[in-house]
Amino acid sequence: MELIFVHGALVREGQWWWQRTAELLHEHTGIRSKAIALPSCGEGTPEEISGGLAADSAALRGALDEVDSAIVVGHSYGGTVIAEVGEHPAIAHLLYISSYLPDIGQSQGEIMSGESDPVSIGDNGDGTLSVSGYDAASFGARFLQDADEPTQQQAWARVTAQASGAFMTPTSAAGWEGVDSTYIICGQDRSTSVELQRFHANRATRSVELPTGHHPFISRPDLVVEQVQALLHRG
Repeated sequence: MELIFVHGALVREGQWWWQRTAELLHEHTGIRSKAIALPSCGEGTPEEISGGLAADSAALRGALDEVDSAIVVGHSYGGTVIAEVGEHPAIAHLLYISSYLPDIGQSQGEIMSGESDPVSIGDNGDGTLSVSGYDAASFGARFLQDADEPTQQQAWARVTAQASGAFMTPTSAAGWEGVDSTYIICGQDRSTSVELQRFHANRATRSVELPTGHHPFISRPDLVVEQVQALLHRG
């Protein structure tokens, strides 16, 4: 069993975001983690970057093709990437963290547009979008209020532009259907509303609510590892 982490929108370097949980998980279970690079977040060739959601799902599918069995973790936008992959024989379990389980034909942008206090995103005029109006302090206060300031600064350094196709492309599959899954609702999340999280959590096999902000794998890796271990015990 391996673990594949799919990070959220408008950031890069998934391994950095997941590292604290990866180390603790390996210590407790021996499971090794891999964070995929999302082309739409600038982690690929120009052609891959412009591919948006399709390119991101292809990256996840490629990682799954290399393993026999995996727990796939989707954070925020990562859940939309999982949906677009569709069925894959290597997926044993899905773990969603403040994430999305979209219907077929639903885009990331459509889901986010329903929020009462959406994250401000601006059009860069070059086919990419970026968070708008934030600096390190305000970004930290919204997305990582339960992490220390050095961590908030490191996170801000990994914020990036993302291809608009990641947000505007309707999903063509629902990879969450028929797969054992746990949804972690982040009860103190200031980015994705608890109401929207609960709506999507109802589509998972089970859910648990944790008293964390948007990135519990950074602020409370112990709690995330507990949920991964629970998945393992279910077989």
